[in-house]
Amino acid sequence: VLSVLDIAIVFLYAISLFALAQWVSQEESGYQKNAQDYFLAGKSLPWWAIGASLIAANISAEQIIGMSGSGYAIGLAIASYEWMAAITLILVGKFLLPIFLKRGIYTMPQFLEQRYDHKVRMVMACFWLGVYIFVNLTSVLWLGALAMNTVVGLDIVLSMVLLGGFAVSYSLYGGLKAVAFTDIIQVLVLVLGGLMIAWVLLDTVAAGEGILKGFQLLTDRAPEKFDLILSPDNPHYMSLPGLSVLLGGMWIMNISYWGFNQYIIQRAL
Repeated sequence: VLSVLDIAIVFLYAISLFALAQWVSQEESGYQKNAQDYFLAGKSLPWWAIGASLIAANISAEQIIGMSGSGYAIGLAIASYEWMAAITLILVGKFLLPIFLKRGIYTMPQFLEQRYDHKVRMVMACFWLGVYIFVNLTSVLWLGALAMNTVVGLDIVLSMVLLGGFAVSYSLYGGLKAVAFTDIIQVLVLVLGGLMIAWVLLDTVAAGEGILKGFQLLTDRAPEKFDLILSPDNPHYMSLPGLSVLLGGMWIMNISYWGFNQYIIQRAL
């Protein structure tokens, strides 16, 4: 159960994010925002804000809860998604992003309309709207609400409403600019918080003898969990089938996610 101090910190963090979003969204008196300002932050985001926002966009309840669970079950091999992402981002930045910037697009369906026709644009737009609403958004909200229910005891449905309402409250007015600059704060909290949790857990495993001792105990007791590439005799081989997935399907999935996913690529446009 959270203490009064814990709850105060959470509220202070939420208020700070909201205040930052409103501050960075302010424009000069009389200036009217257009679609480019709202969806692309007026093409004014610095590289460090884009980079931080990309990382923050890729870290949500899906990763913190879902991928952590997969890591516990499968092992370090689940990190293949992120190792591959590092290479994919270079390819996207080198080959795909210059094309998108040259064409001045706001969305991926818009690019497909330029390349093909309006029908293809509508098919992709409807498909991704369905994926975002019924897969991505619902899973992120549910996992976040599940964490709140476990930690605070708050009803899951109410938690989902609160999480969704808070996200809308600071992003609806400010658009991408507000999202990107609040992402900088959130990625610092997520990464530093994750490192602190890993430090505490490893030290706990070692009964206070330090993180290196804890890591050594883990490698000694569960060496199979540290295989980056699963062998065919591994019980989780069908989840990540060794080299075949690294050299095959994972490339398609990563290029789609980092290069054509509106939620991700919009930050770089």
